[in-house]
Amino acid sequence: MEWIVLLVIGIAASSLGSLIGLGGGIIVVPALLYLGTLPSFSAVTPQVAVGTSLFTMIFTGLSSTLAYMKHKTVDYKSGLIFLVGSGPGSILGAWVTEKLNLHSFSIFFGLFVLFVSIVLVLKDKLKPIPYRKDRGIVRTFTDNTGKPFEYGYSVLAGVVISFIVGFLSGILGVGGGSLMVPTMILLFFFPPHVAVATSMFMILPTSILSSITHVALGNVQWLYALALIPGAWIGAKVGVYLNSKLKSTTIVLLLRAVLIIVGVRFVYQGIIG
Repeated sequence: MEWIVLLVIGIAASSLGSLIGLGGGIIVVPALLYLGTLPSFSAVTPQVAVGTSLFTMIFTGLSSTLAYMKHKTVDYKSGLIFLVGSGPGSILGAWVTEKLNLHSFSIFFGLFVLFVSIVLVLKDKLKPIPYRKDRGIVRTFTDNTGKPFEYGYSVLAGVVISFIVGFLSGILGVGGGSLMVPTMILLFFFPPHVAVATSMFMILPTSILSSITHVALGNVQWLYALALIPGAWIGAKVGVYLNSKLKSTTIVLLLRAVLIIVGVRFVYQGIIG
């Protein structure tokens, strides 16, 4: 029974995660913490939930990246530049996780997610970070509705911001997607389709780096991970297919709704204990 539940969670989390670029961790972490309170499941600490989530996201990231490559929506150059910052940041964040207890983890996680969702509401009033086209990265993209986009950023700003994002993702176990996708959309004005695909491309190596740290710390529940992996692989394919059929505005609305729901639940859980 436990394996069936975890398989379904893996499919649902990975489908939603690859659809809007979250990687699935924002669903897997709270699900594992909840399941750990049930009699039929082993107790799960925040550290184990984070470590197990990051390990399974290796397979979500690989499956999604292979699928998004066919749709040609991955910005490889930007993804590799961001990885220069997010890779070291994710390793550092994984070590910091050891210092958090369940209640402080829940409140911190929830408040940050709510902050990101509020910023997404205000995104149309924000202006991109200034960059010189002769010194920065400049890209153009046309989405599936025929709408053209031009976006870009300073390389230094991209590395610094991605380091912060990687650090937070290592702490929270969300693979960076829930933070990097809004960052790319809000600060660098990436088209949502490109932000999602590039985020999933980044999640693969970032999750590997973070997982190595968590495995060394003994933070991976291997039986749970093995049950989640098949669902993560299947769900990633489903999410990529749905992403190719939706408008950019729909993806942003879905991202915002998921962040609000998860954020409120975590803050409530952290307060009531």
